[in-house]
Amino acid sequence: MGRLFGTDGVRGIAGSELTIELATKLGQAGAYVLTKETAHKATLIVGCDTRISGGMLANALMAGICSVGANAIYAGVIPTPAVAYLTRKHKVDAGVVISASHNPMEFNGIKFFNGQGYKLSDELEDEIEELIRRDMKDVALPIGFGVGKIDYRFRLKDEYVEFMKKTVPVDLSGLKIVADCAEGASYETSVRTLRELGADLIPIHIDPDGTNINANCGSTHMEELKARVVYEKADIGLAFDGDADRMLAVDENGEMVDGDEIMAICGNYMKDRGRLKKDTIVVTVMTNLGFSIMGEKNGIHVEKTKVGDRYVLENMRENGYNLGGEQSGHIIFLDDNTTGDGLLSALRLLDVMVQTKKKLSELKSVMTVLPQSLVNARVPNHKKEHYMEYQEIADAIRTLEDKFHGEGRVLIRPSGTEPLVRVMIEGKDQALIEKEAKKLAALIEEIVL
Repeated sequence: MGRLFGTDGVRGIAGSELTIELATKLGQAGAYVLTKETAHKATLIVGCDTRISGGMLANALMAGICSVGANAIYAGVIPTPAVAYLTRKHKVDAGVVISASHNPMEFNGIKFFNGQGYKLSDELEDEIEELIRRDMKDVALPIGFGVGKIDYRFRLKDEYVEFMKKTVPVDLSGLKIVADCAEGASYETSVRTLRELGADLIPIHIDPDGTNINANCGSTHMEELKARVVYEKADIGLAFDGDADRMLAVDENGEMVDGDEIMAICGNYMKDRGRLKKDTIVVTVMTNLGFSIMGEKNGIHVEKTKVGDRYVLENMRENGYNLGGEQSGHIIFLDDNTTGDGLLSALRLLDVMVQTKKKLSELKSVMTVLPQSLVNARVPNHKKEHYMEYQEIADAIRTLEDKFHGEGRVLIRPSGTEPLVRVMIEGKDQALIEKEAKKLAALIEEIVL
């Protein structure tokens, strides 16, 4: 059995890889590890996205939670960052989200937050895994009055909406916004928040049926949103993912504004007003080289971590920074919430537009995006970490690195959440880097069977 936890919880195809048995064990072990130091009867808040498998896994997980004597509060369909916020607000012992984020509907995942609303450390995840491997050995399961109970509170999402409006009380009157909610967890919260702040809102993909989450919509499929923004003559388009912890935007011309550009816009705005702590933004190695050039030009220090918003967050907390994130749209405004929050990112970006009275296309010119090509090679999940063990692949990567040395960069890495090896090349010639990235990805797929 390999490591259960990836960069964003435990992921897999629901029913085969992520089974109800595993969900129950994660509920048992997770609740035990996260609450064993408490003298009171512990409580965990549980939420999920709109996947058809969410209810199945939530009930299995909560059965596990209750079996070790902890209580569960089930919030139903709710964004991931809302669970992080509510865990802190209600001073419960932990939060759990059942979601596979931007992945297709057949996948699902389970991720934990501690009592402060932060994702778990590797050490805590390892402790949970060890308990599962040992089949909860030496853990006495309570009976009778000692068993936990489930409290169903589906309107907790209302508290998150009010929190968002209070955190960024921007007047959106006069702004025409198209919002793509990806048939996911934000289909209610984002729509209500934006409308109640006064936006002229055109929401799309807000009819989840359990099977259509992220299907040709949301932050991973933005073609429809781009076209709709132009057609509606809107000021901006917002694209959320399935669990609404990330957001990408579209300017009034139908051009995408990615996470790097959003951080550049918001970071410079915060710096100009003395609100960017230590004049630093934390990003990952996947961030476009143009971001570092922007930082040098504008007096912003750019700190880099390995890929994964949890590593960005760890760096921010250790060093006292308050803005960081990923090109994919996971952006952390640490003064406001403890995890990536798509709605919060949208409101912060909209606030800059309102306060500066500038169009998004003008704001994003603060950064020049260098040509970049990202191609995914689909490989068996258990082999994705071992691609460099194949000599032909290792030689091909070294040849590419030599070819682009001084003129760009090559970054190859396994996905933390999917059965993929990601091939990313940056350089001056878009056609050339796309050709080379596709060629290498095809080679990896052919060899790693």
